[in-house]
Amino acid sequence: MIIGTAGHIDHGKTTLVKALTGVDTDRLPEEKARGITLDLGYAYTDDGLLGYVDVPGHEKLVHTMLAGATGIDFLLLVVAADDGPMPQTREHLAIASLLGIDHGAIALTKIDAVSDDRLVAAQDEIATLLNGGRLSRTPIFPVAATRGDGVPALREYLLAAAHAQGETRIQGGFRLAIDRAFTLPGIGLIVTGTAFSGRIAIGDTVELTPLGRSARVRSLHVQNQPAQQGHAGQRIAINLAGGLEKAEIARGMWVVAPGLHRPVQRFQCELSSLESLRHWMPVHVHLGAADVTGRLALLEGEALAAEAGGLAEIVLDKPVGIVAHDRFILRDQSALRTVGGGRVLDIFPPTRHKRSPERLAMLHLLADEDPAPALHMALGREPAGVDLDRYAANRNLGEAGALWQDLGLVIVEEAGRRSGFLPVAWQELGGRLLAALAAEHDKAPEMIGVERDRLRRLTLPALGRAAFDRLVAGLQADGRIAQTGGWLHQPGHRATLSAIDVELWRALRSQHDAAPFQPPRVRDVARASGIAEEKLRALMKRLARVGRVYPVALDHYFTAEAVAALAAQVDALCAREGEARAAALRDAIGGGRKVAIQILEFFDRVGYTRRVRDAHVLREPGVVRQWILP
Repeated sequence: MIIGTAGHIDHGKTTLVKALTGVDTDRLPEEKARGITLDLGYAYTDDGLLGYVDVPGHEKLVHTMLAGATGIDFLLLVVAADDGPMPQTREHLAIASLLGIDHGAIALTKIDAVSDDRLVAAQDEIATLLNGGRLSRTPIFPVAATRGDGVPALREYLLAAAHAQGETRIQGGFRLAIDRAFTLPGIGLIVTGTAFSGRIAIGDTVELTPLGRSARVRSLHVQNQPAQQGHAGQRIAINLAGGLEKAEIARGMWVVAPGLHRPVQRFQCELSSLESLRHWMPVHVHLGAADVTGRLALLEGEALAAEAGGLAEIVLDKPVGIVAHDRFILRDQSALRTVGGGRVLDIFPPTRHKRSPERLAMLHLLADEDPAPALHMALGREPAGVDLDRYAANRNLGEAGALWQDLGLVIVEEAGRRSGFLPVAWQELGGRLLAALAAEHDKAPEMIGVERDRLRRLTLPALGRAAFDRLVAGLQADGRIAQTGGWLHQPGHRATLSAIDVELWRALRSQHDAAPFQPPRVRDVARASGIAEEKLRALMKRLARVGRVYPVALDHYFTAEAVAALAAQVDALCAREGEARAAALRDAIGGGRKVAIQILEFFDRVGYTRRVRDAHVLREPGVVRQWILP
């Protein structure tokens, strides 16, 4: 269990931690000289069960206190009996409440310096302070840390609380908020912090976010003891290998599992105010161990009253690493007052319609600990599918296959991205595709069908190619659509040429068959045959509509047989070399490189291949599409 101290300056936090653990957490020479804590200090019990984060109590060092308070499990609020609750006592307690800390103990220190009457009065003052808050039933332990009075009872309570808490629930990918970085001779770079989620082990690859650098875990110390692995809820020191320098690391960065490196500068949240807040006010935002400036954009009005709650978006001045349900604290522009705090809901917010009723309803669902309701709503509102990996990263769900299975999702993978569809939404997409196809047949009955990419756009422009191809494959398997060459059509639909067009094409075709992979231009055919160019162009368009020819390049029509042969050549190249390039296709079919480029670009357009830099790969590897005459 990680225990965080809190309280006013000179109320005895560091002295109490030393009495509890035997460790003096003031490690800096200036701290020793001045007798006050200036930076975060750490101490551990010998069994490693309890870890203490000792924070400064000075009002000017609240930003440092916040770096240590985020991620603690238990609050040890320290109040001196002679002073009673003071300004930083109240602010630290408010911060603990905003961070959602529900478990704690009150140490009433310096009882050896006050009378019995003052001791009773101080206890009453503390009870009044706690009344109605998260820690209203927290026990008070009168102690004199320098003499040891009351320390054993407090220590026993803390140990009992740790045992009652049990093992921290470990889920999601690993995340650790860095609060210190240093180097050791012969060992290298060390970063320390509190693990928020997941597990880590020696040999793991991690990323530093928002820095974007990878590293390998060389060794670990967990709760100040050498270890092979660590997990959420522990203080961990990580020895990183990978060429990183201490100068590159700053308090507030994160060590994360590689899939969680998604730095953001905007997030939407639920917000609780301590004083009145206004739309677009500048703020200091404390997330994990980071302190970042930004702006507060309210989503439910232009102002938020003191002691009220609402939804908001925060726009940061620099990127940070966060996930949904992380807690944060807001301080005013001058960083003098804590003005509010809350919980992150969405790190990938939309750029439009932020205040719409539908979006606000989604944010309320995202506040739920159960990830299923918000995902179900998103799936119902996104006909082109929901990016499942992004949704999982937002909530740090780790491997969320069980959730996808529970919802019965249709999952489509494309370019390393998984899109999810509710079964009913998938059926509706099929209906949209069939309706679009029927409408095209009614509008152009002379056409053999609709090109794949055009039909995808008619169905739903935002629908990915992989999802469309899977949709088509399912409808073809059910016999509801058919394919002829590169055209999709209803099974019973037929497009025919007039007898005059058939005879004219028979007379002209020999010119295309003479050089099938380098056919003559339309204007050259017109010149050689004596047919008016305008009339010949109209004929070629009609031939293309019924799949006899394909407009591969400007003014170049290839016969269906030539296209089928070229498709087989491309398939053979991809089977042999994993890709098709213009030079290799040119060598296979003869002719110039320009023609080969035009052919490959045509196959990209009709969805047979896709371009990857300077190469072209099959959209369905190992499957030859049938390019045949109607």
